[in-house]
Amino acid sequence: MTGALSPGRPKTTGVLSSEWLKLRSVRSTHHALGAAAAIVLLGAVWTYYVGTVWDGRDPAARAAFRAAAPEDGFLPFLQMVLGVLGVLAITSEYATGMVRTSLVAVPDRRRLFLAKTGVLTVLTLVVGHAVLLATYAVSRIIAGERTMGFNAGPFTADLPLLLAAGLSVTVLALFGLGMGTVTRSTAGGVASVAVLLFVLPGVAGVLPEPWNTRVFALFPIALVRQIAGDPVATQAGAGALPPLVALAVLAGYAVVAVAAGMVSFTRRDA
Repeated sequence: MTGALSPGRPKTTGVLSSEWLKLRSVRSTHHALGAAAAIVLLGAVWTYYVGTVWDGRDPAARAAFRAAAPEDGFLPFLQMVLGVLGVLAITSEYATGMVRTSLVAVPDRRRLFLAKTGVLTVLTLVVGHAVLLATYAVSRIIAGERTMGFNAGPFTADLPLLLAAGLSVTVLALFGLGMGTVTRSTAGGVASVAVLLFVLPGVAGVLPEPWNTRVFALFPIALVRQIAGDPVATQAGAGALPPLVALAVLAGYAVVAVAAGMVSFTRRDA
């Protein structure tokens, strides 16, 4: 019948369901999500610790007390964990040979890669924001009436930063997916994420002024506050970017990496 779907072209919903099943059935996915969820516990421990420090201060010292927000301090760890998840989403298939089975079921490589990208995007958006919001809520509950700097403002004032941070987590996951596809190596993909998050910003910091602030402002670790329009971002001086420009730069990491991954996935033999 002319109206029937050919066996070689399954429905898009079927491809998405298959990619979701593969991702959630891999043990490394559970490990990565468990590590991400552990950030809530780390945030609670950190808040309890700084709370005990605050309790031991006199009133004048308490008034000047400033502690880092746990959802901010542990953000690079969350970015790294879900960046690794992005890498493993593709390299685990190459390592096991599952990618060949996937291509038999879905011969359209571009469609398959886009489905994998879509599933990873939704998963990391949900997980990233859930972990950050849970860390935020738990830390404020533990802090109570203590004024420790990070809990001075209302939730509405912190929401833009939380949303930008959650978005950055997804960008790092997609960056990991792209780099994992290009390198076809878990070690290579993970190294790419680590270099972007930790090595290159450190290199930027030793550049002569004003290039140190200008270059540092272009990395994900600095873009989150600039996207949120946070006053702390102005400390970047000449390197501070307007929110929309910072958002475009952050999105560019995902777009370029995914595009490179798609080219590699569609043109190279499995």
